[in-house]
Amino acid sequence: MASTDVVSPKYRQVYTALRKEIQSGRLKKGDRLPSEAELVRTFGASRITVGRAVRELQAAGLVERRAGSGTFVRSTQAARALSFGLLIPDLGETEIFEPICQGMMASPLAREHVLIWGSPSGSSKEECAWQLCRQYIDRGVSGVFFAPLESPREDNDVNERIARALDEARIPIVLLDRTVVPYPGRGHHDLVGIDNRRAGYIITEHLLRLGSRRIAFVSMPNAAATVDAREAGYREALFAWQAPVERSLVHRLDPSDSFQVQAMMEPQQVDAIVCANDRTASRLIPTLLRLGYAIPSDVRVVGIDDLEYAKLLPVPLTTLRQPTRQLGDAALAAMLERVARTHLPTRDILLNCDLIVRDSCGGKDHRKTSDNDLPPV
Repeated sequence: MASTDVVSPKYRQVYTALRKEIQSGRLKKGDRLPSEAELVRTFGASRITVGRAVRELQAAGLVERRAGSGTFVRSTQAARALSFGLLIPDLGETEIFEPICQGMMASPLAREHVLIWGSPSGSSKEECAWQLCRQYIDRGVSGVFFAPLESPREDNDVNERIARALDEARIPIVLLDRTVVPYPGRGHHDLVGIDNRRAGYIITEHLLRLGSRRIAFVSMPNAAATVDAREAGYREALFAWQAPVERSLVHRLDPSDSFQVQAMMEPQQVDAIVCANDRTASRLIPTLLRLGYAIPSDVRVVGIDDLEYAKLLPVPLTTLRQPTRQLGDAALAAMLERVARTHLPTRDILLNCDLIVRDSCGGKDHRKTSDNDLPPV
């Protein structure tokens, strides 16, 4: 089978070249690295590319930055291999997490470290999550990637319990996709995900540009905090475009229940629906078709996430694509930087989504904005 050469990203080429300089002894402990401008000229790379390469050297424990002085060689050997626990109770139910984990494992930074999948035996997701937390604390992992439970039982707020236990054990946490506390609360842990409020705005604005005005927002009951943020973006877009912003257009329901869906559609004269995620849309589209609604001629439907099956639905789904593998890569880099610099301020690391236009909205890709596309004044 013929092999194909794969060119590594430019930042990785810069990182590898500088690491070789350090590990070969040409740059010794205490030496100052060339300035950013010098590295830009040497490698023919952008400042952003050079900055990322230097941050990864820092995360690997090879260099340190000194305010006002520059970047200096800290060690000629990379930091010891670290072990990180994966605490993702909704893995297998929320489809974005598997490719996020794949992105972590595929990251060049992962070669020097260990990602641990625990093996809990509890009777519920909440119990399994708590067992995993205790396993990681007992093992003394260097950090935990935590995706809080989407809908913990009201009498057992396991998300806050887990976060508190890891904090007390001084184990850094990087949150995946969602916060521990309800929206708009934030908490004090680093978060890697998308800007969910912006996502809600963009997907709603796409429908508004197509001419829809009676736009409903639909999610399933007991959804994650990300859904509340997407709903906020939906409302903001309606307000900006002077479209109706009505509480009666927002629904938390079972999208497979024909009675509930019919009760939403008939009195509201809905002409488009923003689904909180693709999972909701995958259940809603068959229900609408069973009820006799044509998509998109009677009602437009859009989602958020771009899961693998979005293009395979009875009417292929217009949606926003989460950059899941890149989220995994970013999460690992954030964790290594947090371990190396424990006093960094709390960070939101939010990646952009791409609008994927398919049949369910009945329109074209309107991502390029012209003067005529601006909201009415």
